[in-house]
Amino acid sequence: MKRIMGVDYGDARTGIAISDLLCSIVGTTTVIHSRNIEKTIAQICAMAKESDVGEIVVGLPKNMDGTEGARAELCREFATKLELETNLPVKLWDERRTTVEAHNILSAHNYHGKKRKDTVDAVAASLILEGYLAFRGR
Repeated sequence: MKRIMGVDYGDARTGIAISDLLCSIVGTTTVIHSRNIEKTIAQICAMAKESDVGEIVVGLPKNMDGTEGARAELCREFATKLELETNLPVKLWDERRTTVEAHNILSAHNYHGKKRKDTVDAVAASLILEGYLAFRGR
């Protein structure tokens, strides 16, 4: 069985979460610090290969009413490029409120300032992956 990777794509930071071998929980997380989409995709490709990933889930930031805005279009384009470069299936997952939830989790654990900024995207990627894994498990 291959792992699943969750991605919270951002302009300056992209959160990454990778499942355990059973694809039941989040195993590892990290953040890619880059404003260059090609560099970000190259790093994701390397991580996917190194971690034996078989599928990628990219968060799709929908508006609260379910519509999609400019940010969602950027994520769709990113997902398409990622699928071409990795040769892996890339799914889009509704990520409404994941960043808000990530901030709430970090606040509850007393993460503030730079410490929070460096962690919030990894937590958001974990929430995206957890949601997708729960959906698959049903």
